[in-house]
Amino acid sequence: MADYKPKIIELLKDSIFKTYNQKLNESDIEQVIEMPKDISYGDYAYPCFNLAKALKKNPAEIAKNISGAITISHPFEKVVAMGAYVNFFLDKTILAEETLKIAVKNDYGKTKTKPERVMIEFCQANTHKPFHVGHLRNVCLGDSLVRLYRFQGHKVTAANYQGDIGAHVAKCLWGLDKLHKTEKPSVHKGEWLGNIYAEANALSEDNEENKKEISEVLQKLENGESEFTKLWKETRKWSLEEFEEYYAQLGVKFDRYFFESEFEKPGKEIVKELLKKKIAIESEGAVIVDLRKYDLDVFIILKSDGTALYSTKDLALAKKKFEEFDIERSIHVVGSEQKFYFQQLFKVLELMGFPQAKKCFHLSYELVMLKEGKMSSREGNVVLYRTFYGEMIKKALEEVEKRHKDWDRSKQKSTADKIALAAMKFGMLNQDNNKVIVFDINKALDFEGETGPYIQYAIARINSIFRKYGKKINEKIDYELLKKDEELVIVKLLNEFPEIIDKAIEQNKPMLLSNYLIQLAKAFNTFYHTCQILKEVEDLKNARLVLISSVKNVLENGLELLGISSLEEM
Repeated sequence: MADYKPKIIELLKDSIFKTYNQKLNESDIEQVIEMPKDISYGDYAYPCFNLAKALKKNPAEIAKNISGAITISHPFEKVVAMGAYVNFFLDKTILAEETLKIAVKNDYGKTKTKPERVMIEFCQANTHKPFHVGHLRNVCLGDSLVRLYRFQGHKVTAANYQGDIGAHVAKCLWGLDKLHKTEKPSVHKGEWLGNIYAEANALSEDNEENKKEISEVLQKLENGESEFTKLWKETRKWSLEEFEEYYAQLGVKFDRYFFESEFEKPGKEIVKELLKKKIAIESEGAVIVDLRKYDLDVFIILKSDGTALYSTKDLALAKKKFEEFDIERSIHVVGSEQKFYFQQLFKVLELMGFPQAKKCFHLSYELVMLKEGKMSSREGNVVLYRTFYGEMIKKALEEVEKRHKDWDRSKQKSTADKIALAAMKFGMLNQDNNKVIVFDINKALDFEGETGPYIQYAIARINSIFRKYGKKINEKIDYELLKKDEELVIVKLLNEFPEIIDKAIEQNKPMLLSNYLIQLAKAFNTFYHTCQILKEVEDLKNARLVLISSVKNVLENGLELLGISSLEEM
């Protein structure tokens, strides 16, 4: 990527000092520089509002004076004042040449970064509960982050910390033992356990006797009593095997699995250490870390009856990650309900003396909701992943069959599978983490608009052009020929790709990449409908083939970083 910002910053610094005797820091200028979406406003724009406030002058007058004091040179065509902005126009031939020469390469988008050892902890589905579309959002976010960080050269461990013990397991096992002792499902065993969990939860809501019995089951589990330990091991296996089917279906791989049951004892040992070091104190029989002086309230790390909490086990997990895996950065993909909890956890890790605590990040995301309201595995009010996936496949297959009756059944099914996964994953990624997804099955199955299949179709269109062309493209082209607005918009977007990757990693937001891919696919489709390619004269045809080859490369790389497959044809 050709980065023109340093040159722009240098020109602005000199001009502002020369015109107003004001010395600005490079960072002050860089953070306000914009990239106009409309190419008629140039390629970069500097707003003069902050400067106008400091100088107590009209921002439009300042923009006019600053632009007038700039002497343009390579790679700029002109610098003009447009209202309160100083707008920089790049030489489009230079931009096209510098961009397209590298945009066709497979590693385009990689920038020089200092590699870190990163652990990205995601999915974290609890055994004995159903795997639903809420889990899908988590998996898609985590998997995309793993791909993005690895693409940029970081050493990443994809980790899955699964809740295989605790109150929810005790409820499920109580329900099994009390209500379904003689039953055993033959298929979808994990789902079946989830239904029993919801049933047991309903029966214990306002029933003190049932609550007491469930509490006894939990104690027996923690004490390792054989009756329930055997049932726990068998049913735990059912859930984990079902989860593995879904991970394989989604193309997600984990390097390391952690389980809550592994960290109960080491967690309790840490609690003892924290008491000795006076980081923790006893309070009404429980053990707490008082974080009130940090405005983080009280963090309970052991219950009064000696039972371990999430916090007990999370402290032990963090210690293992920092000491045994020697990670430098830790990212936790967990719902927004846990935001305050993670602030408390990271502060305690800091108090324990772990320098990595400063590089612990909670990637908070909002819920996936039904139209009827919040989904809850306690209530049994969830859209199961398996049901959702089945509906997506069915709809995708109908669309493929309509368009390609001549394809054999195997090709129809494999294409439908890739389209369905693209629709699901993109739907989960193309929204801000902090916004609730209101799940609507009809919208999720809409294959038009800002969707994964829309991008897949743009790639398939380009593949179709190359099949018709039938030859190797000539990459030695005349870049001056690419001067139509539709072409220049594409070149400008292609040039932004590496910066988009960096920002997606810096902010831990794959949505920045998904939004970018939609913009690029739309720009290509506008170009496709307004510009000839194969029927043009030879030189222009070659230039446009190189242009769309670059588009294809970036779209394919971008989808791969979102965990989505491209398609040769659709």
